[in-house]
Amino acid sequence: MPQPSTSASGLRGEYEGAREDYTLAQDWHTYTPAMHDRWRHLYARQSALAATHAARSFREGLARLDCANGIPRFDEANRVIATATGWQLVAVPGFIPDAVFFEHLAHRRFPVTRWLREEHELDYLVEPDVFHDFFGHVPMLLDPAVADFLELYGRAGAKAMAMGALDMLARLYWYTIEFGLICEEGANGRALKAFGAGILSSAGETRFSVEDSAVLRLPFDPARVQRTGYRIDTFQQTYFVLDSLEQLIAQLSALDLSPLYAEGRHAPPVEPGALLPGETPFTLAGEPNP
Repeated sequence: MPQPSTSASGLRGEYEGAREDYTLAQDWHTYTPAMHDRWRHLYARQSALAATHAARSFREGLARLDCANGIPRFDEANRVIATATGWQLVAVPGFIPDAVFFEHLAHRRFPVTRWLREEHELDYLVEPDVFHDFFGHVPMLLDPAVADFLELYGRAGAKAMAMGALDMLARLYWYTIEFGLICEEGANGRALKAFGAGILSSAGETRFSVEDSAVLRLPFDPARVQRTGYRIDTFQQTYFVLDSLEQLIAQLSALDLSPLYAEGRHAPPVEPGALLPGETPFTLAGEPNP
């Protein structure tokens, strides 16, 4: 998503060795046995939660990537991803500038941070690491609807920057690719499932996002999404629920973003957790949240 301005100061990662587009070699051989052990621990915990709480596309994509035994090699994953949707992974030091991020997405290149969190950061991390980026995001790149949405999102970046509406576009990514929910049919009927990487790479938020009865969930509406503020220091207070992943690309393709930007770029965002007049929260039973 649009990210903080990048400098080598205050951010983790070896920015000095990055190319002009902020890519660099993954240098897979530099990962230590302790790092691979840490990955296996994180993978075991999160994949167990994903088995019951993650969207079908995520579970299927994770199985195809076969990355349970250690930090994956991007070149090996690229063979799977390219065959499925034409995307490829590129290694980056960490946060990268907005324009560079959009350029990568517009050309079906997904930036993946190459460093791994430390042992004391297993439950909370300020910056995205290779586990968040690969485990959380890459399985969904195998779904054609998400793959197409991300390319379209990358192409939308230039307009948002030109109109001073980058915050609005960022919210669309935040509430879908990072913290999106979907309602899926299963063996026991309809159920809430997570597909956002910020949810699925966090043990606590995986449960919270789909199980907590008090949190506000709303039907997906891209205009409402782009007006809604979000939290970076705790679990989200609002989630948006898709009927299908195809809804992402269909609604974004049909939406003229320019009027939304012109109207909303100077307006304060709707507070996280706020229900606006006339809105009905999403529930599986079709009734308002308690």
